[in-house]
Amino acid sequence: MDYKSAFKTLILALASSSFALTAQAQWQWIDKDGHKVFSDRAPPVDTPAKNIIKQPLPRGGVAAPVANFSAASAPAPAASAPATKASELKLAGKDSELEAKKKQAETEEAAKKKAEEEKQAKLKEENCSRAQKALITMQSGIRVSTTNAKGEREFMDDASRAAEIKRLQGIADSDCKK
Repeated sequence: MDYKSAFKTLILALASSSFALTAQAQWQWIDKDGHKVFSDRAPPVDTPAKNIIKQPLPRGGVAAPVANFSAASAPAPAASAPATKASELKLAGKDSELEAKKKQAETEEAAKKKAEEEKQAKLKEENCSRAQKALITMQSGIRVSTTNAKGEREFMDDASRAAEIKRLQGIADSDCKK
């Protein structure tokens, strides 16, 4: 075998081995059930970084940092563990950063809800005050005028005054409850 054919064989061998390497699974992680997963795709977004065992090299060829994770520290598969161990696995797999974000979101949601309740209470208080003042005016017996659709001033008769008193009393009853 001459030098050129040996060189071509070597190049073909290297090319096929590099092709085989790229075709293999490049990601390894422990899923939420404690099973080791091999894939050519990234793990789900909810997989904590500490459970990622291996990830592919970036295009520059420099290895990205991966959490130290050994097979000995991997949780046992839930299928082989007793039923009481399954709940312990779920608790052990919680991500403290995720829990902190979840708690912060709940706190913000509670603050928004409280602010909305305070706003509604303030609006009810203002409506109550207006209704009580208007009710006092209507029940005082003074002449009350309104403006019609043509822009003309009209004085309320007894029937329209009674209807307005009834409407204002309903608003006062609903908004003035403490």
